[in-house]
Amino acid sequence: MDTQKNEHTNWQSYGVTALFIVLLTIFLKGFESFFDLVNISLLYLFPVLFSAVRWGRGPSFFAAGLGVLVVDFFFVPPTLSLTVSDLRYILTFIVFLCVAGLTSSLASKLRNQFHQAQQKEANTAALYALSRKITAISDLDMLLKQIVQHVSDTLDAKAAIILPNQEGVQQVEAYSKDSEDWASDEAHLTIAGWVSHNHTIAGRGTRTLSESSDLHVPLATDQQMHGVLAVQVGDRFMSDMPELIRIIEALSDLAAVAISRVKLADEAKVAQLTAESEKLRTALLDSLSHELRTPLATIIGSVTGLLEGEDVFSPDDRRELLLTTREGATRMNRLVGNLLGMVRIESGMMRLNKMWCGIEDVVGVALTQLKDALQNRVVNIDLNPDMPSVPLDEVLMEQVLMNVISNAIKYSPEGSEIRIQAEKEGDILSLTIADEGAGINPADRERIFEKFYRGDRTRHIPGTGLGLAICKSIVEAHGGSIRASARNDGSQGTVIQLKIPFSHNS
Repeated sequence: MDTQKNEHTNWQSYGVTALFIVLLTIFLKGFESFFDLVNISLLYLFPVLFSAVRWGRGPSFFAAGLGVLVVDFFFVPPTLSLTVSDLRYILTFIVFLCVAGLTSSLASKLRNQFHQAQQKEANTAALYALSRKITAISDLDMLLKQIVQHVSDTLDAKAAIILPNQEGVQQVEAYSKDSEDWASDEAHLTIAGWVSHNHTIAGRGTRTLSESSDLHVPLATDQQMHGVLAVQVGDRFMSDMPELIRIIEALSDLAAVAISRVKLADEAKVAQLTAESEKLRTALLDSLSHELRTPLATIIGSVTGLLEGEDVFSPDDRRELLLTTREGATRMNRLVGNLLGMVRIESGMMRLNKMWCGIEDVVGVALTQLKDALQNRVVNIDLNPDMPSVPLDEVLMEQVLMNVISNAIKYSPEGSEIRIQAEKEGDILSLTIADEGAGINPADRERIFEKFYRGDRTRHIPGTGLGLAICKSIVEAHGGSIRASARNDGSQGTVIQLKIPFSHNS
């Protein structure tokens, strides 16, 4: 198709050149009296220059030769004859041909340079367009499709990327412009395997399989082979192949870098996830070993004392041991509940069962559960009696308050005050729990809601670092927010503020 089109264009250029000379001759014959022979000869250089710039050397030389014959036949005496009466005209014709040949060569060279500049600009634009398309793509499948589509559109040809699978077998991974069957042909896969193995280009315009109508280019970076780009170049002129191969190789290099970038990013993600998983596993094991051993040792010691010293302990002593056992069991139950809650959150299994609840009921249940842990601390509750009901998952919100109040108990001294206050701020319920503990460093106020994070001031106090992370997930699932801050009255301590919308969004 391309060859026939080029041949048709070449014959058309000779025809247009001849027509140009015919029209110029008719014009000069009509106004012959106004021009002398030298001027007429110079005017016939216009078809030469036009043909050289428009089509190249062949039509321009044709214009020069035809121009000499026309001048001799129509304007040099004797007219209407190819003979000349004055031999000096022979020298004129020779000079004309020399000037025409020189100017046509210069004009043709200028035309070629212009076309090369256009081609380089087009190649640069194609590379820039591809680079812009694939810069932000992080998915390999989407990247391959974008590359193939761009190469296919730029070259107006079928294109495909052939990648080896895990077994090393060549297979088509991406294609466009109805090229699936074409690229899946056994011959293409065999050639792609050879190119991939030898890291060498093959196909039309190369030393290997030069008779083929396709071109196979390796996609390689730093001796790492990512695949093969196959392009159906068709029956294009061999003179056009070097420039075509250059642009395809440039596109292939850019594509190989992009594929390598995505693969490295995927490997980095896997490595990061592995490191984070290992970090979480270590933290979890450390926390469990510490948090479970203490209450277990307490429970075992209390139960052992009760069993072995049944006649030794008084009723008050037995009650004290039983309370210690219950406290240890409650602590273990809370730890296991936090772990199970985090598992549900991480797996996406947490579902809200919202009901209209009074916040005073939720606070009351949480304080009842923590009655023994409060010891000598003073709880000051300030709840507006006219506070409307809130759509909550009562069980989960009780867990949130128990975790927050447990932290207030854990990190504040005995005899200190814990203040619980609730107020209505527009369509938002604002619930704050303030303690008189050591406080939180400003840099840690955001991070304490991360899994397993422990602030510098509280590392010596037992804990897993899961409680506030679970609170954050539950509150955000309700469409609310939770944050930590310092007390605004200037005293030492921490304020945890929860904001829950009154609207029911399930």
